[in-house]
Amino acid sequence: MRLYSGHHSAKASLIKQLKFSLGLTLIEVMVALLIFSVTATAVMKAATEHLRGVSMLEEMTFATYVANNRMTQVSLEEKWPLQSTSKGSEELGGRTWYWQQKAIKTQEADMLSVEISVSLDQAGDNVVTTISTFIANPNITGSSQGSNNGNK
Repeated sequence: MRLYSGHHSAKASLIKQLKFSLGLTLIEVMVALLIFSVTATAVMKAATEHLRGVSMLEEMTFATYVANNRMTQVSLEEKWPLQSTSKGSEELGGRTWYWQQKAIKTQEADMLSVEISVSLDQAGDNVVTTISTFIANPNITGSSQGSNNGNK
């Protein structure tokens, strides 16, 4: 009989321990939720920053295309002298891009520095990108510049 009662008390003790260890306390649940919320917030912040970076990269790419297109037009027009400033717009990527062009005199009379800035607003306050190059007077022939025909 002793064996049975000893076995019974061990069983009761085991049941008692299981009752307390089966569930989580409120504090344990709150700590787990806190850890989850901090982790989720960090993941959301990282995803948001990534999307913002992709958006900025897309804007820079399209703005550079617009600036390069305008610079190519200026090179092909062969007008001399260029207007000191001009403005325009171009549709690209489902958006309207506004460019501003400045022609700046250099020390060389037959050369100008051309700067093209591109923005998403018509006023040009928030410039996305700017490119610049030098344009020579297209009316000057290459053969007359610095040629001495072998004479010393």
